[in-house]
Amino acid sequence: MTIQDSFVLAWRTVRGNKLRTGITVAIIAFGIMALIGIITAISAMNQSLKENFSFMGANAFSVRYKEMNARMNMGGPNDGDEFGKSKKGQREKKSNLDKIIKIEEATYFKEHFGFNRAAVSISIRKGGNNELHFKNRKTNPQISLMGGDENYLAVNGYALTLGRNFNNVDLSSGRNVCIIGSNVAAKLFPGKPEKCIDKVILLQGKPYRVLGLLKSKGSSAMMRQDDIVISTLKNVRQYQGSSSYALGVMVNNVKELAPAIDEATEQMRKARRLIPSETDNFVVDKSDKFADLFIGLLSGISGAAGAIGMITLIGAAIGLMNIMLVAVSERTREVGLIKAIGGKRRDVRRQFLFESILISILGAVFGIILGVLVGNIFSLVLNTGFVVPWIWVVIGIVICSVVGLAAGIYPAMKASALNPIDALRYE
Repeated sequence: MTIQDSFVLAWRTVRGNKLRTGITVAIIAFGIMALIGIITAISAMNQSLKENFSFMGANAFSVRYKEMNARMNMGGPNDGDEFGKSKKGQREKKSNLDKIIKIEEATYFKEHFGFNRAAVSISIRKGGNNELHFKNRKTNPQISLMGGDENYLAVNGYALTLGRNFNNVDLSSGRNVCIIGSNVAAKLFPGKPEKCIDKVILLQGKPYRVLGLLKSKGSSAMMRQDDIVISTLKNVRQYQGSSSYALGVMVNNVKELAPAIDEATEQMRKARRLIPSETDNFVVDKSDKFADLFIGLLSGISGAAGAIGMITLIGAAIGLMNIMLVAVSERTREVGLIKAIGGKRRDVRRQFLFESILISILGAVFGIILGVLVGNIFSLVLNTGFVVPWIWVVIGIVICSVVGLAAGIYPAMKASALNPIDALRYE
């Protein structure tokens, strides 16, 4: 009996026992679905995090004061601590860590940072709970107010759909002009957001003329990049509060990031007047740093998904082995007949192993399809593209093949060891 004959017989047996095959395939499919579904959902979440947190682009980085960065990374000193610990293990006074970046320091950095014509932007954030009004319409009280310069849009990855950027007169005079995000325009000008240009809206009770409309960047529960209104630095500085200024730098290509960050660190130390023995009280980070942080937190979920899938597959392997043992008992006369017409022990073993592996692979195929479909529900919710974790698809098929092989070895050995005369007499 050839390998092809053994495979054909195994396939006929699998097709002929639809109920038994269906139950076993379902058990394996649910195990793979749990594994692939969770991994697919996590992949969609990772993609959403990258898209929403990498708002400055791959060739840009920011400079922020250290205490704010520590809080955002959930690893900074507590408010009640007298001391914080730097990355180098040195202890620093919290007052030094909490030293905000002043406008004079930001201006010095912008004037002296001359790395290969890189664009530098100074910005300041004044709260994320602003409400804008136009006639009898208003936005939700969740609009971020940003003050920026002529480079703010480019450095932070924004593009204008309509209107213009700030000019020198806007920047120097600090007059009440603004650029609004797409969500703001949709709320204040429903159905016709393009009508916002040159309209006067109210921000904190003050009239502002709209200069431009931003192209949508997409929003999520963690980042509302379209719920934004941008005015000039000089204008936003009039609002009370001692916020720290942030610096954004955009170089010409990704290869220039490392040397540009080195020069930025040097210039910022000069701006902050740090002596060589003092550690940096600011942080230079790329825009995808926070995405990497959250993705790292999701890695634990991936491990849990793998554990759930493996436990389910172990149960499926035990169930498959039991079913194959029952099949050996049911088909004892068939085994005796195969041996009586010249079939050898390896032929019987091969047939039962093929049956076990075929059932496992069928379960893997259905499980992968269901898992990808279920996992991509998150893609629809998060507005990301269709995600297929190809590596885990291959891993799933390999795992199921191993499961089928492992579950079929003992029943196959038992079937092949049957005495043909006893098997033919079996009732």
